[in-house]
Amino acid sequence: MSFMATKERAREKYSTKDKAFWRMMGSLVCASMITYANLYFVQPVMPMFVRDFAISSAEASLSLSLSVLALMAGLLVFGLYSDRIGRRRIMDIGLVCSIIPIGLMPLLPSFASLLVLRMIQGFFLAAIPAAAIAYVSEEVERKSVGLGIMLYIASNGLGGMLGRVFIGYLADEAGWHAALYSLLAAETVLFICYIWWISPSRFFKPSQRTLKEDIRGMVRHMRDVRLLPLFLSGIMLQIAFTGVWTYMPFYLHGEPFGWSLKTISFIYLAYIAGIVGSALAGKLSQFFAKTRILTVGSLFFIGGAVMTLSPSGVWIVIGLVITCLGFFVVHSLMTAIVNERATHHKGGASSFYLFSYYLGVAIGGTLTAFIWEAIGWIGVALLSLMLIPSILWIRLSGKKAEN
Repeated sequence: MSFMATKERAREKYSTKDKAFWRMMGSLVCASMITYANLYFVQPVMPMFVRDFAISSAEASLSLSLSVLALMAGLLVFGLYSDRIGRRRIMDIGLVCSIIPIGLMPLLPSFASLLVLRMIQGFFLAAIPAAAIAYVSEEVERKSVGLGIMLYIASNGLGGMLGRVFIGYLADEAGWHAALYSLLAAETVLFICYIWWISPSRFFKPSQRTLKEDIRGMVRHMRDVRLLPLFLSGIMLQIAFTGVWTYMPFYLHGEPFGWSLKTISFIYLAYIAGIVGSALAGKLSQFFAKTRILTVGSLFFIGGAVMTLSPSGVWIVIGLVITCLGFFVVHSLMTAIVNERATHHKGGASSFYLFSYYLGVAIGGTLTAFIWEAIGWIGVALLSLMLIPSILWIRLSGKKAEN
């Protein structure tokens, strides 16, 4: 290939036929795994926090909830700045500043200091979700963008799953301090791969809109009756899902099950069903209405949560697998429906959905503790029923718009 042809090719956006596309997606998979492993690794070790720091389960859950609240603030900041200074710079800074705290946490003398560091880490964890999808959309040709985004979303689940399994298993074997040092080593390798494979932002154009214009456009989404039920559903979905996965270790670690944390950590492999579910939802949406698939996914989610009320450990595990499948189907489709229904400032609409989604994580991680401590697992499992009215609202709002 001539020099001029090579130069011309460099001006083209990547497609699935290009090695650069797969290198770029490999780098984002690494970044996503670092991000979501760092966010959720605390879930399987919360019972250890209760024991080591002499705190309640509600206090232990703050290690997730406060980090998520900081992430929500970070989404707003990094979302606006990534439109102005570039996606790559935001992602690079965010990854470095979210990995460093992992090496510092085992050295901290108190749970309060750990919470402070979790909040700092949470803020920088927002960099990848705030910039990654925009980065893919800018650097990849239109026909391949869908696959790129699907791979990125699937890697979100993969990162969360591996963080939980990896930390849960090692913490039970060698303690949570040693588990965190192992996580730091693994993330260092992933970060090196990210830097090695990531492509420069060739098509980024700084936003010319003022900050006031961006904020005004985002506020208008809050008055859109077609988007409001999606934002509400994001909150309800994550309250129920986060509640299940935050208090499941307490439930199965206690009587009458008495499972070890090592055994419990393997249950997070149920996320594989979720990774498959997001891909399946994307494929089915080409043939069926998204709201119809959304309804089916919601029924799977609720049915799986109800199955965990069984006294049988086997049925509980099956229920958790079905819950993961339903959750990722619903989440991936709501993301797509938000993008379709937003008629302006689509990035702002997506940011609002993510904001509501992570608000649900924060609420589900801590406020669910009071339900858990008051009435036990039955209250946590039945939180899934909250999703029913908001899903019906999504369907009705879509039909009204069509008419």
